[in-house]
Amino acid sequence: METRVAVISIIIEDSESVQEMNDLLHQYGDYVIGRMGIPYRKKGINIISIAVDAPQDVISTLSGKIGKLKGVSSKVAYSNVGKQ
Repeated sequence: METRVAVISIIIEDSESVQEMNDLLHQYGDYVIGRMGIPYRKKGINIISIAVDAPQDVISTLSGKIGKLKGVSSKVAYSNVGKQ
């Protein structure tokens, strides 16, 4: 199956959603290339970037599930690598 490389950018404003988000990332762990998280204590938020290599529908599904969590927003930036 054709895969795409992408970065999912996540901002968590409600710390109660952190565990649910981590559970989702664990479920999709086979697709995760790497992860970087930055706690921005001054604003009380967490900023996370997840690099993935997965089919486009998997990336969209994961980002959508993350974005539905309370106090969490996500956006995806796709690479053209792997795109036909």
